[in-house]
Order: sequence, then structure tokens, then C-alpha cells
Amino acid sequence: MPAESNFQDVTSSTIRTRTMPQLSGGSEKPRRWIKRYRTETAASTASVLSTVTAFPLDSVKTRMQTYPYAGALDCVRVTYNSEGIRGFFRGVTAPLASVTLVRTISFSIYQRSKHVYSDWMKKHLGFCPLEHVNKNGAFPNLGTIACFGAAGATAGSGITFIACPFELTKLSAQVSVLMANQKNADPQRQAIALSYHNKGTFKTLANIVRHRGFTGMYTGLNLHLLRDTLGTGIYFATYESSKQMLTALSGKDAHKNPIAVLAAGALCGIVSWALIYPIDSVKSIYQRNALMYSKGQKVPIPKIQFFRRDMYRGLGVSMGRSAAVNAVFFSAFEFLKKRINAMKEFVD
Repeated sequence: MPAESNFQDVTSSTIRTRTMPQLSGGSEKPRRWIKRYRTETAASTASVLSTVTAFPLDSVKTRMQTYPYAGALDCVRVTYNSEGIRGFFRGVTAPLASVTLVRTISFSIYQRSKHVYSDWMKKHLGFCPLEHVNKNGAFPNLGTIACFGAAGATAGSGITFIACPFELTKLSAQVSVLMANQKNADPQRQAIALSYHNKGTFKTLANIVRHRGFTGMYTGLNLHLLRDTLGTGIYFATYESSKQMLTALSGKDAHKNPIAVLAAGALCGIVSWALIYPIDSVKSIYQRNALMYSKGQKVPIPKIQFFRRDMYRGLGVSMGRSAAVNAVFFSAFEFLKKRINAMKEFVD
């Protein structure tokens, strides 16, 4: 018996010795992966949270752009009375998937682009924007704004080809009830509009392909590209510059100043939408109109007119939504990225 007992102890000890490194190694891989792709991990998680939080405001914005209402409250009242709470979340599946994907790719492109542009400026102009930003008390200048704006524009133009089909699907779901209920419409176009009524995300996408072909998924691509290139450039330039300025004024490190991140996130959404909103309105109107046309039929493109009142319908809602989305997003993004950076590479 003593001999058997000793054999069991040795065997148990050997098993523990052999299995523990495997457990440790297994837990190291996810940590290595998360740290390596910390930007993508933080961006995707923060995107889901911010998208769900502010989607009802996005729905109100789209409805006000494409149909006349007395105001935001009137739009909320009419939507609730005719469609209930569900109406405010109609089409949420598409942006939940697409916005998460688009933001993750966008931030990945942006992070790499700003390093490329910063290195180019250092080599050819003798000024490194990223080194300047990391100096305590440094304020934004033309060089940093240009670097971040160019990186943002690069990211915006890159994600357009992924985002366009999803955004078209979201828009059609949001206004499907309004399209079906409009009066004095051409019978043929009315029949097409009715085919979008109360369809899910994937059925709506299939319906677009049925009426307009596979290229129909990219209806309004040129307008989408223009909006995202300009808008994303302004978006990142405003965020980085305002965060840097607020951090310099407070005398704190950017990672230790959540108020600066919150305020910069809200501000970048407001500024970018205020400057490119007529482009987004024309895109929404054109895509709405195109949904009622069949393949091969020419859809007239509305003219982009800045400072015209009807081009800014829903701007207040859009800026409020964007401020909320980006304040939540950047706060969550910076918090998660900070926590990931603090993770140990290896588990003891």
C-alpha cells in the first residue's frame, strides 16, 4: 500500500507538471491576440454599445430627411402612433453589423494611415505630428490637423465600398412604411415601394437586388464616397485636435482625462455632421427615390445645396445623435484600449 500510495503521488505530481503549462499557454494566446489587435477589439466592442444606444435618433433623422414633418417631436409622435417602439429600431440589424465592421476597419485604416503620413511629414518636412501630439502641453497646429484629416479621409474613402449596401438597406427599412403609405404616387412605383414594406434586413437586401440588380446595392455610391471621405477627415481631425487642446489646457495626460475624451467625441460628431449634412441629405433622398425605380430606369440626382433650409431637415436630431454616439463610443474605446494595454502579456 505505501508503495502504491507513493506511485499515485508521483503520477499526480507528473500530471500536474505536464498539464499546467498547457493551461497557461492556452490562456496566453487570447491575451496576445487581444493586445495585438487592441484597436480593432476596442473599436468593435465600443461600436456595438454606441450603435444600440443612439439608433432611435438615427431613425428619426432619416425619416425627417426623406419626408416632411413639423419637427423632431412630430416625427417621434407619428412614428410611435403608427409603428410603436419597434418603429424606432426598424432596420437596426444592418447597422449593428455594418457599423461595427465599418468602425473596426475604419479605425484600423486610420491608425495605420496616420503613422504613414506622420513618417512622411517627418522625412520630407522635418515635422512629426505624432511626436508633437505626445508632448506635454502641446497644442494642435496645421501639421497635426493635416495629418489626422488626411488619415481620416483615407479611412472614410476605404470603408465606403463596405458601408454603402448596409446603409442603403438600413434606410429602406427605416422609411419602408412611409414609402408604402405615400399618396398620389405612380402605380408602378407604388407597387415597388409596397414590396419593401415590413421586410427584414436580408429580405430587404434581396428585394433591392430583385428590383435593381446587384449593382443596386451600391445605389448612391458617389454621394456616399463624397460624404464619407470629407466627413471622416473632418471627424478625426476634430477629435484629435480638440482632445489635444483640452488635454493641454487641463495639464493632464490624455489617457487620464476622460472628460477631454468625452467632450472631443461629442464635438467631432457635431462638427462633421454640421459641415457635410446637405451631402448626406441628398444621398438619403436619392437612395429613397431610387428604391421606387426598377433596373435600367434613370433616377434623377438632387442638387447639393448648402445653406438651403430643406437640406438641413433633421440636423438638430442628427447632431444630438452623433454627439451621444461618439461620446459613448470614444469613452468606451479609450477605456477599453487602456485596459487592454495594461494586460500582462503572459499569465504566471
